[in-house]
Amino acid sequence: MVLVGIVDFSLMMYDKAALVTAARLAARAGAVVSVPALTRTQIAAVATANANGSRISGGASSTPSVTVTQANGTTSGSALTVQISYTYNGLILGSTLSALTGPLVLNATAVMNYE
Repeated sequence: MVLVGIVDFSLMMYDKAALVTAARLAARAGAVVSVPALTRTQIAAVATANANGSRISGGASSTPSVTVTQANGTTSGSALTVQISYTYNGLILGSTLSALTGPLVLNATAVMNYE
């Protein structure tokens, strides 16, 4: 049982790292100079694609929720924030903790300035 818990916790930490990477890649894709600039929907699609392609799901998989915020539009130097939330459904840890404390939600945020 302890071994299963260790494996499940490791999968959760891997998924957290995958979400952080997906948020960072999406923020970078949106912040670089491109003509035309990527829209919020396109930036969210980059984040979702990277998150879905990188996660390891031990149980039923949920879709990540992505929020893209542009502080002052796409002007140079303004901030672009990408936030990703994902409900972790692991082998045992996710469902056990969900029963005790509610859903286990992993969050990741990346902020980059427009070039």
